[in-house]
Amino acid sequence: MQQKKKALLNISRKTFFEVTLLLVVLLLVSIVLTYIVPRGSFGLLPDGRPDYLSYTRRDDLSGIPVWKGILAPVLVFFSSDGLTLAVLSVFLLVISASFQVMEDAGGIRALVGAVARRYGSRRRLLLILLAFLFYCFGAFLGLFEEMLTMLPIVVSLCVLLGYDAFTGFLCCILACGLGFATAITNPFTVLLASEIIGVNPMVNIWFRLIIFAVMFLLLLAYIFLYTSRTAQALAASSQEAFTEAEDPAPEQRKRRIYVLFLSAALLVIVAASVIPALQGLAVPILAVYFLIFGITAGWAATGSLPQVLRSFLRGFVSALPTIVFIALSGSIKYVFDQGSILPTIADSITAAASGHSALAVALMIYLIVLVLEFFISSSTAKAILVMGILAVVQVGLSKEMLVLIYTFADGYTNMLFPTSPVLLISLSMIEKDYFTWIRRSWPLFLVNTVLVVLFLAVGIAVGY
Repeated sequence: MQQKKKALLNISRKTFFEVTLLLVVLLLVSIVLTYIVPRGSFGLLPDGRPDYLSYTRRDDLSGIPVWKGILAPVLVFFSSDGLTLAVLSVFLLVISASFQVMEDAGGIRALVGAVARRYGSRRRLLLILLAFLFYCFGAFLGLFEEMLTMLPIVVSLCVLLGYDAFTGFLCCILACGLGFATAITNPFTVLLASEIIGVNPMVNIWFRLIIFAVMFLLLLAYIFLYTSRTAQALAASSQEAFTEAEDPAPEQRKRRIYVLFLSAALLVIVAASVIPALQGLAVPILAVYFLIFGITAGWAATGSLPQVLRSFLRGFVSALPTIVFIALSGSIKYVFDQGSILPTIADSITAAASGHSALAVALMIYLIVLVLEFFISSSTAKAILVMGILAVVQVGLSKEMLVLIYTFADGYTNMLFPTSPVLLISLSMIEKDYFTWIRRSWPLFLVNTVLVVLFLAVGIAVGY
């Protein structure tokens, strides 16, 4: 196995410092906000859970101590969110290491080379199939973080087909992120929010299916608009890649090994998403799987355990900067919790809904969840907080509409806000900085926002 100088996950210094600086600024702003926004607290129910209907303004409380805010990226790992952040960190380190082994062993090349040769004359069809697959992963299974495991493969495939790494990002991460927000049976948004608010998620599902189709067409339009400008210039390099393929026998052997390895990983993802006892455990289960079988597959493909372990270590080290992104992103919510301003923000939902039209109320709730999404990336945490309040507050909207508003506001911003670790890490994996992504994607999200408002208005009009 030939060692390559370049790690598969290669976060440039420029990208690292730009993203880190942005998150540090957001952290400092959040510290300041704890001194500006009124502090408050919720009461407690008999079982010890927060009573979201019992809000008390707490002028006796002060903002978070500055030293605590500055140390938030460390202290957050000792908070209630610490275990989740630690598991996500280990997951990303192990995934990066496993795919470095796969790359150095020639597994990625064996897989994408075969597919590229088969679909070389039907490249657009393959892009549609890839985008639809990952779109469905998000919409039906609620997968998002897990797709970081698939990104290196999709990127390599797109490059061999004559596109570029950014095309792979669009077909994998963007498709999954938009599907997550479109949400047909997403367990982390639709199902959880429906359960909290007390509504059957299958009621009027036809309306969400229409949204599902329209948003997918928007995704395809964006992908094809981008690829039409880049594919021709890259087509020649893809043909050169085919001529440099390995001998058929070793390539077929590696392909069989890694088809088995990735097929089993996909089954693990699906099982962890649909089996109730395993839901919420997909990330730690995948981390263990890739740790054990990532090394095993590399050993089987190369026959050299020492070289596999060296590749694993190199991939592990190359992913260490992502821990900084995770710590800084998670620390913003920690500051808001410690500064006692989250209850004040949540209590504003009731006040904002008073005395306005149904569409105005819908847009207010949408904007409020957007604000929460900026600081709290966890769908589960926001669902419990927001839907717990909306379940008993009369705002003049159906429960189905409230769930739809929540899924819209919670999901699409995963691909837009800089507090989304998956967005930052996936951009780093393709060596694109956050600001480049914003420059390229703002037309997409502008159209997306117009469609969201339109769907909210139509939904209210037809009694959804």
